[in-house]
Amino acid sequence: MTTGSIVARIIIGAIGAVMLLGGLALILSGSVAGLGGIWLIIGGAVLLIGVVIEASRYRSQAAEHSKLSPGPGGGEPGPIEPRFVATSEVFVDPTSNRQMRVYVDARTGERRYVAEA
Repeated sequence: MTTGSIVARIIIGAIGAVMLLGGLALILSGSVAGLGGIWLIIGGAVLLIGVVIEASRYRSQAAEHSKLSPGPGGGEPGPIEPRFVATSEVFVDPTSNRQMRVYVDARTGERRYVAEA
């Protein structure tokens, strides 16, 4: 994960939080303009949810917290744990154009994404 992507997440998350709080303030003001607060709340919630989903798109929480550079294609940075089994599911990562293979832990359903050579 690059510094730029962290900064972008923080900025987008902050904008979403301000929109959400502004919408609540408008609604609580009791004025006719308060109805516009609903759209601010929806927009802010979408931004916040988007930041959370994007952050966990390809990498496991362990990989995110380790602060290691992402692996090829944005997937796992190193060897994958033995509990994960390769599936037949393969896709092309749109940002890196690398072919990614999906690995699944059959016990928990947890998924990992690894770039193929």
